[in-house]
Amino acid sequence: MALATVSKKGWVVIPKILRKKYGIKPGGKVAFVEVAEGLYIAPVPDDPIAALEGVWRDRGPTTEDVIEMHRRDRELEEAKIRYWSEGDGKGQ
Repeated sequence: MALATVSKKGWVVIPKILRKKYGIKPGGKVAFVEVAEGLYIAPVPDDPIAALEGVWRDRGPTTEDVIEMHRRDRELEEAKIRYWSEGDGKGQ
């Protein structure tokens, strides 16, 4: 755990090891997030949209995957209907 002292002006110096680890550079921004347990300081990326790229990757099926699953289900149901509608209704 890293500690910092708050100055009379309310300034806090983020320890160098943490600035390096989280990519906090001079002029960069940090967000103060108030939660039930206390206060969190989180780095704000220069381009928040770009920082989110890939966040949902490998977290489940994509829209294309879901569409393909529905297409296969529909084909299977249509095949069942054809099977049971041929002949005497017994699939023969």
